[in-house]
Amino acid sequence: MAEKYEVNALRARFRGFYPVVIDVETAGFNAGTDALLEIAAVTIKMDDKGWLTADKTLHFHVEPFPGAILQPEALMFNRIDPDNPLRGAVTEHEALYEIFKMVRKGIKDQECHRAIIVAHNAAFDHGFLMAAASRTRLKRNPFHPFATFDTAALSGLVLGQTVLAKACITAGITFNNSEAHSALYDTERTAELFCELVNRWKRLGGWTDISTTCFHKV
Repeated sequence: MAEKYEVNALRARFRGFYPVVIDVETAGFNAGTDALLEIAAVTIKMDDKGWLTADKTLHFHVEPFPGAILQPEALMFNRIDPDNPLRGAVTEHEALYEIFKMVRKGIKDQECHRAIIVAHNAAFDHGFLMAAASRTRLKRNPFHPFATFDTAALSGLVLGQTVLAKACITAGITFNNSEAHSALYDTERTAELFCELVNRWKRLGGWTDISTTCFHKV
């Protein structure tokens, strides 16, 4: 059944989906066997004129789950030492519990019906988050089981760039390569990029200014 809402509301802009920007740092490419080492989440809000900005942020260093594989090449790339006690790492359960709680509150506050992951090369981050959620057996996972908004694809369309750093620079967003491959930094830049891509489409006249729209729950 279709439901009508004001256009300048997050629930209307994305057909009832609540976008949450996610980035993970891992010890490999296999979500089922390789450790999740870091995760950050940034929620998105919309003002009464229909412009997107970043909202709330959570960030966790994560302990490798029991039996997790740590690929040396991945650790050299992201420069994470899983055994460093100064990381202040928490379990996957603790990290996802807090993220899911924040996201479920955002869904309720914005009257959306489900969260959707926004990420750069989103299949990777989605896969690791879903694998961790399965391992922790957390109930009420707020994220769509397969749909995502991929800023790599969106940037390729809008900016002609698919690498996060190059897409940000092309969009006029400052990007510091020395801080890259930190989940927090990459998530914040990806959130800024996603908001700019959506807002740019609105500035170009690609988003309606009529007072109502509708969507179907899926």
